[in-house]
Amino acid sequence: MADLEKNILVVIPVNEDHKKFLEEKAASGNKNCCVRYVNGSDVTAEDVKEANVIIGNVDPALVKEAKNLELFQLNSAGADQYIKPGILPEQAVLANATGAYGLAVSEHMLALTFDLIRRFNQYHANQAKHIWQSMGNITSVEGSTILVLGLGDIGGDYARKCHALGAHVIGVRRTNRNKPDYLDEQHTMDDLDELLGRADIVAMVLPGGDATNHIMDERRLRLMKKGAYLINVGRGNAVDPEGLYKVLKEGHLGGCGLDVTEPEPLPADSPLWDLGNLVITPHVAGNFFLPETFERIVRIAGENLAAWANGTPYRNVVDFATGYRK
Repeated sequence: MADLEKNILVVIPVNEDHKKFLEEKAASGNKNCCVRYVNGSDVTAEDVKEANVIIGNVDPALVKEAKNLELFQLNSAGADQYIKPGILPEQAVLANATGAYGLAVSEHMLALTFDLIRRFNQYHANQAKHIWQSMGNITSVEGSTILVLGLGDIGGDYARKCHALGAHVIGVRRTNRNKPDYLDEQHTMDDLDELLGRADIVAMVLPGGDATNHIMDERRLRLMKKGAYLINVGRGNAVDPEGLYKVLKEGHLGGCGLDVTEPEPLPADSPLWDLGNLVITPHVAGNFFLPETFERIVRIAGENLAAWANGTPYRNVVDFATGYRK
């Protein structure tokens, strides 16, 4: 009797080379597989219902229909909306795309860093008004103290780049283990209040969840050094928007760069839009805008598809208790 056919649903926008690659990985074991490709925006409950493997993010409400799901490979690093009880069946393995976004997002963070400390945003505003005027003193990455909150693929890549540029880099992670060479210091969140007053730049790459909700509230924002800079590319709700508005409006912080906001999209009537010392990008640091990011996602998906086909260990398995990669 032939093995029952296994259904693989791919919802990321792959080309023909990607399809060949994924199909070869699926066929590398002894499973009889059928691979279907559906545009992510067109996925229906019927598409999901029979899937044994899903590659790409799908609406959590639809994923609930995937009772036969064995592997759910996300195209995102964040997994918070999928770890809630009742979303995935008990037997399903959830894997994220950690390792795909470090290059793109860390360079976006560097761009925000230099934009702020060299006042490019203010000069651009003056250009629009045809104003030729110095905006005064600037800051250097070399010799500065940069505090990085979150040392996954993205935060670690940013920290490494800043260290190479001559910064004193302090990393904060959940557990104080295996300090990488590119960090001058490593701490846990227990030390956050004391560390904020030492940093010239605070860069946030934290995941979502109750533990990080408004972790940078007004009190902590005021613990930052006067004139320091804040960058957030992790989750918008990690920063209290009302507190942020106050400290930027008053000039306590030198500036801020946000690729994520609370809420998203940022409402047109939010007062944050009008702050001259705030740079906002509309959650574009990651996504697929850098082609290499998507290539990395496909490679991770292929690696896990082969692991599923052959019964070998997966990469980037998400811990449902923490939302982090195990």
